[in-house]
Amino acid sequence: MNQTRNQMESARYPKPFWVALSVLLLGSLAWASDDLQIVDGMTHRMMQLALQLGVILFAAKLGNLVLRRLNLPGVVGELIAGVIIGPYLLGSIPIPGFAEGLFPIYSVEFPISPELYGICTLASIVLLFITGLETDVKLFQRYSIAGSLVGVGGVVVSFVLGDLAVVVFSEALFGVKMNFWSAPSLFLGIISTATSVGISARILSEHRQLESPEGVTILAGAVIDDVLGIVLLAIGMGIITASRESGVVDWGHIGIIALKAVGIWLAATVIGLIASHKIGTLLKWFKDRSSITVMAFGLALILAGLFEEVGLAMIIGAYVMGLALSKTDINHVIREKLNPVSALLVPVFFAVMGMLVNVRLLLSREVILFGIFFTVLADLAKIAGCGVPALFSNFNLLGALRVGFGMLPRGEVTLIIAGIGISAGVLNAEIFGVVVLMVLITALVAPPVLVTLIQRPGRGIRKLREAYQPTQLSFRFPSAETAQLLLRKLLDEFDSEGFFVHSISRRESQYQLRKEESIIGLQQRQEEIIFDCSDAEIPIIHTAMYEVLAELEYIINELKKPVDGIEIAKKIQEYVPGSIPGNKLANYLSEKVLVPDLKGNSKIEIIDELLEVLNREELVKDLAAARDAVLKREESLSTAMQFGIAIPHGRTNAVRHLVSAIGLKPEGLDFQSIDGEPTRIVVLTLSPRDASAPHMQFMSMVSQKLNSEGREALLACKTARQMYRVLTDGRSARKGALRRTKSKNR
Repeated sequence: MNQTRNQMESARYPKPFWVALSVLLLGSLAWASDDLQIVDGMTHRMMQLALQLGVILFAAKLGNLVLRRLNLPGVVGELIAGVIIGPYLLGSIPIPGFAEGLFPIYSVEFPISPELYGICTLASIVLLFITGLETDVKLFQRYSIAGSLVGVGGVVVSFVLGDLAVVVFSEALFGVKMNFWSAPSLFLGIISTATSVGISARILSEHRQLESPEGVTILAGAVIDDVLGIVLLAIGMGIITASRESGVVDWGHIGIIALKAVGIWLAATVIGLIASHKIGTLLKWFKDRSSITVMAFGLALILAGLFEEVGLAMIIGAYVMGLALSKTDINHVIREKLNPVSALLVPVFFAVMGMLVNVRLLLSREVILFGIFFTVLADLAKIAGCGVPALFSNFNLLGALRVGFGMLPRGEVTLIIAGIGISAGVLNAEIFGVVVLMVLITALVAPPVLVTLIQRPGRGIRKLREAYQPTQLSFRFPSAETAQLLLRKLLDEFDSEGFFVHSISRRESQYQLRKEESIIGLQQRQEEIIFDCSDAEIPIIHTAMYEVLAELEYIINELKKPVDGIEIAKKIQEYVPGSIPGNKLANYLSEKVLVPDLKGNSKIEIIDELLEVLNREELVKDLAAARDAVLKREESLSTAMQFGIAIPHGRTNAVRHLVSAIGLKPEGLDFQSIDGEPTRIVVLTLSPRDASAPHMQFMSMVSQKLNSEGREALLACKTARQMYRVLTDGRSARKGALRRTKSKNR
């Protein structure tokens, strides 16, 4: 009774009504907040931060999805979303409860609140920590020389051309002629050197190119690029400070600053790589995987803070810690546990980067002209400065272009340096607008070009270097189902042995097993189980396989003991009060898949007849594959239950989601039922093998629906419409349900 009343209320007030009511209530609360006069300012700021984060997450995700639909990187969508909702556009528009907008301009120097920028900084640390974890150290070492040449080349060429651009246009911009060592010239030269490794890393990761020669070279070059950019910043600030105080540049002091910065970075990287296994052993002491991940990220935060304290960027410290842990067997464990955190925070980072774009300043004619010129010049400098050294490092033209455009994006480091320039009084608002324009254009142009170059067929290096080729062990079994069962037992066996099991692709059954120095690849291909390993791991693999086969043999022998499957089958049809979930069967049925008078006179004919109904309605992609799946299931154990009901079914990729056809044979036929009675109701169901589907839930619903009353009502039906009403509690068919089902299976 209560359920019926709730359904009637839902029908009376449709979903749009409830949405409108919720919006009205939220609006009323926001309006009322003006009158509440919240005394606790900190509480109000935290409330505003919560709302800001909610809006950012929705906007960033929406921007990501839209750009992906346009075959552009989702990163660009997140940046554009930040621009739109930021303080310089929609964010500063007054709304009820927020007189200055949800994202008001915090200050002239920096538009974002410290709280929001703090979360953005945390997101950048997460991003660079994961990037370090995903770096193959052996491959990194192999391409460190190329990365160094690329990084240094990009910095030198970009700095010189960026500086000279200001010298050439200084009279038009500032009204005075400037030289190479003038503060604005130096700062724009430094700004043009930075590379947003986060944007490139995101794109490389999405296309599984982080471990390619180009990917590792880009990451190595970008890290060196950022370190040199920070060193140049320290040198530039030293020159500017010395010039302001005495008019004389103390090159000795500036040299000490540069050596200190580079020395700290190199020392931390080398120490981290040497001590990586000791760090891993320490973290494994916590045993629980979540605790290991939390402690590892804690170390990344500590190192990031220490790097900032000594004058280097926090993101470099996070990358160094990730690089150190990439050599350990807990690498994939940390990455897997951090993925949800990354999915939450990284879109916030890119959206906030977009919020820093002051579109109002971009409307100035001078800013636009110089901004475009400076952007083109800086981009060409970066492509040439990074691409040409790559040509001398075993890369061909395609590989050099990939490296050049991979080093092109500007972002977090660029804006941080620009912010320092504004706070120091070196840059004015117009020059900052030029920097913002460069960041926006490179963020929009570089990712699509990089994706195109990555997707272009062909390797990017001239000669393939000798690489480690693992030994491959293959074990073939009678069927894919047997191999799948053994795969699961093998994963449990290695897990109990202390290996960390990482799922590379559950859909393709690919795993990586790691324990200290041992790295084993494991995958299932149909009826084969394949191991990729070194010669040292071959004995342990054979041992594990032998133990699993012995355990399986024991299970088979145990299963030969009598098991009363008939009693279990009978319990499926036992009626449980309240177990029928309303009219949910309507989600899977329509009148067009219901047959009140089946023509077939045998089990096979009935199955073929119902399959043909599904095929006629375009619900099956491969009729032969679907038929094989159903008949294979019938061979193992008959699906004819008791009380005249049969539920033939099968799992097959001939369908994309669960589909069903139901037919009646009032006179009955032999379906080999467990109670020996003729079968009169046949429910045929197909579910996808490689996707989730409520297969058991649907069969349970049908069994409970066809109790004695349901069976009697259904067998009395003469038309498909009558059958549909009985199966769905008498409600009319949902309009468009079948049409939606067809579109999903095409």
